[in-house]
Amino acid sequence: MAAERLQFHEMGLDDRLLKAVADLGWSQPTLIQEKAIPLALEGKDLLARARTGSGKTAAYAIPVIQRILASKQSVREQDVRALILVPTKELGQQVQTMMRQFTSYCSRDVRVADISGKADVSTQRPILMEKPDVVVGTPSRVLAHLNAQNLALHSSLEMLVVDEADLVFSFGFESDLKNLLCHLPKIYQSFLMSATFNEDVQALKELLLHNPVTLKLQGSQLPDSTQLQQYTIKCEEEDKFLLIYTLLKLHLVQGKTLLFVGAVDRSYRLKLFLEQFGIPACVLNSELPVQSRCHIISQFNQGFYDIIIATDEQSLVEPSASSSGKEKKKKSSAKGAKAKDKEYGVSRGVDFQNVANVINFDFPTSVDSYIHRVGRTARADNPGTALSFISHTELSALAEVEEALGGDKAESALKPYEFRMEEIDGFRYRCRDAMRAVTKQAVREARLKEIKQELLNSEKLKTYFEDNPRDLQLLRHDKDLHPAVIKPHMKNIPDYLIPETLRGVVNPLSNKRRKRRIKPAAEGVVKSNFKKHVPGRNPLKSFRYTGARNKKAKGAKS
Repeated sequence: MAAERLQFHEMGLDDRLLKAVADLGWSQPTLIQEKAIPLALEGKDLLARARTGSGKTAAYAIPVIQRILASKQSVREQDVRALILVPTKELGQQVQTMMRQFTSYCSRDVRVADISGKADVSTQRPILMEKPDVVVGTPSRVLAHLNAQNLALHSSLEMLVVDEADLVFSFGFESDLKNLLCHLPKIYQSFLMSATFNEDVQALKELLLHNPVTLKLQGSQLPDSTQLQQYTIKCEEEDKFLLIYTLLKLHLVQGKTLLFVGAVDRSYRLKLFLEQFGIPACVLNSELPVQSRCHIISQFNQGFYDIIIATDEQSLVEPSASSSGKEKKKKSSAKGAKAKDKEYGVSRGVDFQNVANVINFDFPTSVDSYIHRVGRTARADNPGTALSFISHTELSALAEVEEALGGDKAESALKPYEFRMEEIDGFRYRCRDAMRAVTKQAVREARLKEIKQELLNSEKLKTYFEDNPRDLQLLRHDKDLHPAVIKPHMKNIPDYLIPETLRGVVNPLSNKRRKRRIKPAAEGVVKSNFKKHVPGRNPLKSFRYTGARNKKAKGAKS
């Protein structure tokens, strides 16, 4: 069966494109790539649904680049030929990075520009004046450039892509997208890529597509249990903090981990709580500058950090929130917090690489949100684990998710996490101490301090880092914020507190300084080490001239 699958070299792609694909280490296309690329190269409109992490970006990026390379052979005029619309700034940068990887051997022929950033429209004007072949941006930013006449698409555009189409309307871009369509030509090829099919995708289909081919791949919206293991554990507020401390401190959760919470305050509360025990973590939310957010994701993918506390804010997903949402906004504005970025979304579409675990500290309020969160792990063919903490108020949301994922199956995809809470009761007093130290005032101070730090890193040092890119690697985002009093003894775990069942697994002294082992003396000829200042070892320092004394002694004897 595997031998019958269509390979990249059989799709009629340009050699430069094939070479770039080979450099990425891709031996064969994924199912969505195998089906979508040939259809796209034939010029057909596509509506594709495939689960998150299945390679949808490459499924439209490869045919877009191939068509531009083919048209460049006959038409030499430089113009914007492809527009890629994304719901978030983070996804915009990711798409640009992937497009540049594919065009590494044809970068002179295919230019890519990402305009989804927060820079002023006027500062991005020179980039668009060069007429890049591919423009990546959010609908609102693209419309702003069209209105400012920095971008003209009515005569040159050949391809339109809407990535994560199920999120474009929910992020509040419906009116922007409808206004944007007035600036497009009558005939162009369209691609809609989505992880889920909902009413918004259906509305977009009617707006943008002409006789499309619909690809519904993989019946399940998430990988099966052989690749992705999904667990739930029922615990209330205090037990959530106790459990996350135990899992992280005793290394019961290993590998890169994404912790999802439901509000910005919660992310700082959890970070300060973990700081009490010497567990470093980054915070990722809509209040941080976009450069900082993208830098955190980039460093996480490079292995700088193991834990990110990400805020998946419902108010951003549903702009037309209820009155309770308005009350929250009033409270946050009263606190003087920074305005939230509507084009933020880390649980949606962003490719966090090699994530081993997703932990829903706060359970998501919708099925789509759960799918997008959990889809950050078990991407491509990698295994992953998802663990959700469920309080009594979140049971109805859990039932919805189980019903949506289970379908007609009697067995639920989400299994109970077998963990004896009574065995970790010994840690409870420590957690209570830490939670008392993390006051509302401490959270507020931490929030302001982090925003100030990141604004400084993002704006003031921007030009310096452009000239010195290596120094940017030294900029870390998981440093302690220290607004709460930290007790040094909390960082270590005494042996008597570790449950008996885990004593063979956990080493309580793993965080303490290890005693230096004295190496046994090696047999045979050993090179002397002059760096050690031991008397008698270094002949240049210990040498004493005794020639004169020996002559006197000989003269006395004679």
